[in-house]
Amino acid sequence: MTTPNRKSDAEHIVDVRLEGLTLRVADVARSIEFYSNKLGFTVEINKAPQFAMIRVGGPTGGTIGLLAHDSGDLMGSKSTTPRQCAGLHVELTTDHLDALYEQLKARGVEFFEPPHEEPWERSMSVHDPDGYTIEFAEGRRGHSGVT
Repeated sequence: MTTPNRKSDAEHIVDVRLEGLTLRVADVARSIEFYSNKLGFTVEINKAPQFAMIRVGGPTGGTIGLLAHDSGDLMGSKSTTPRQCAGLHVELTTDHLDALYEQLKARGVEFFEPPHEEPWERSMSVHDPDGYTIEFAEGRRGHSGVT
């Protein structure tokens, strides 16, 4: 039996990994404070007030770039609207959701969705200072038998 929408081995593309993403932010220093001091991620590059790179998940993890709104026309529009920020959803995973929730709460993180069950996963969500949704889910998405 074949799985729908699955390419044959002959059509298999070379492996590609997501290294990171970049968010347009109003204040790079404020975002550094949130991602490093509140969420506990590592600041890998700090070129505030224009740019910073945050490492998520240790040395083998991905990155979140923080680019100031006024950094010129490097990535298209010069600003990001609240509606655009609300439409972006950064998804992170952990094997210990409840423990992470307690640690982040102790650091002053305010969740708009505390840990809860969804039909497809257990998750919790917070907004960053610019209104981007940061979701933490338990398990590894898209892996057989794990949600």
